[in-house]
Amino acid sequence: MKLPSKRNLTWALALLVVAGALGTWYWLRPTELGEGFASGNGRIEATELDVATKLPGRVAEIAVDEGDFVTRGQVLARMDTQVLEAQLAQARAEVRRAENAKATAQALVAQRESEKVTAGAVVNQRLAELTAAKKRFDRTRTLVSRNAMPQQQLDDDRAVLQSAEAALAAARAQVLSAEAGVAAARSQVIEAQSAIEAATASTERLAADIDDSLLRAPRAGRVQYRIAQPGEVLGAGGRVLNMVDLVDVYMTFFLPANQAGRVVLGQEARLVLDAVPQYVIPAKVSYVASVAQFTPKTVETASEREKLMFRVKARIDPELLKKYITAVKTGVPGMAYLQLDPQAAWPERLDVKVPL
Repeated sequence: MKLPSKRNLTWALALLVVAGALGTWYWLRPTELGEGFASGNGRIEATELDVATKLPGRVAEIAVDEGDFVTRGQVLARMDTQVLEAQLAQARAEVRRAENAKATAQALVAQRESEKVTAGAVVNQRLAELTAAKKRFDRTRTLVSRNAMPQQQLDDDRAVLQSAEAALAAARAQVLSAEAGVAAARSQVIEAQSAIEAATASTERLAADIDDSLLRAPRAGRVQYRIAQPGEVLGAGGRVLNMVDLVDVYMTFFLPANQAGRVVLGQEARLVLDAVPQYVIPAKVSYVASVAQFTPKTVETASEREKLMFRVKARIDPELLKKYITAVKTGVPGMAYLQLDPQAAWPERLDVKVPL
């Protein structure tokens, strides 16, 4: 094999040096937009959401496939609820039993109050009997002192008086007993009402758990992955689907400190995607990192590779995204351009241009 001559090697090395210099100049050249603009490369991203279970259980059904567009509140999957439905039936039975117990306690309260009224009437009766016995005893005592009536009659009237006093005391004790019975019956009513409230709370909780077993889309978007399959048993918080919100789309890129310091929230930006370079998409800055970080390996700056960069997000208008939601893709690379100086005019090639 013939080896290359020394002269040819010299020319090859010279060409490599020139190519390297041109490449270095390309990345280190001043931005063609001027000092009033900044640019950085990045990728289109969107907010991702996991549709997960609230309670442990078995996946009964998944109603969507990967790539399907879904609306907010749409049922995406359903968990098996046989155990929850049985518990709900039991809780409802507990409610009915507590309601019956309350009705019984209320009837008992009415009975005890009636007994109290009766005991009060007996007290009045015994009080009248005592008054009569006392008057009779006083008359007899006067007559006996005058020898107009035998001592035996006085002794008999004294016994009747004492008996009336004892009967009155017993009647009053019966009133106290009836009042205690009323209080106890009312406590049973309160206890039964508490049991009703507890059982009702259990039914509401179980009904909420059954409703939560229908996994609904938290936002409108597109299903990315089916993480679980019907029949799988998942723990609490087990992921079933992953979806992406296609009306919360943004591009993340990095800027050096001297440019990031001039960026403010709401600042106008324009995005040009590699896949559709003929379109210029309007956006606004929605986030600027407050702490610098080391430059990711995939990021090249227009001036030089800075060691520390600031992360910036440019968010696309949700109303614009809704018009083209079926065409929105994440992960698409592109360039973001920022207008650092409000007085600087956008070049004609960065005029907003979206599909009709």
